[in-house]
Amino acid sequence: QVQLVESGGGLVQAGGSLRLSCVASGSIFSNNVMGWYRRAPGKQRELVAEITSGGMTNYADSVKGRATISRDTAKNTVYLQMNSLKPEDTAVYYCKIRQVSGPYFSWGQGTQVTVSS
Repeated sequence: QVQLVESGGGLVQAGGSLRLSCVASGSIFSNNVMGWYRRAPGKQRELVAEITSGGMTNYADSVKGRATISRDTAKNTVYLQMNSLKPEDTAVYYCKIRQVSGPYFSWGQGTQVTVSS
């Protein structure tokens, strides 16, 4: 089982920046994808960005150009740098790790990001 712990959320003004971190521990799958999702009030959880073990990335259109996902394999950590934040970025941000070729995945508990206008 993989445990994920997010940090870095908080309150930021529109136009500001935030860096989220997610540390994985436990039985980590060797070939995996780590990603960030978010759930805004009244909306379904959606993908923000994800990154493979090999460093390939994928971004939601809504954050392209404003977000950068990266990972430190040695530290089992994935980061999400968000710039030019907008009020519509307000959400609980969740970290997820999943196997590339298998059914296993884990979610973190989530971290709140609030962007004030």
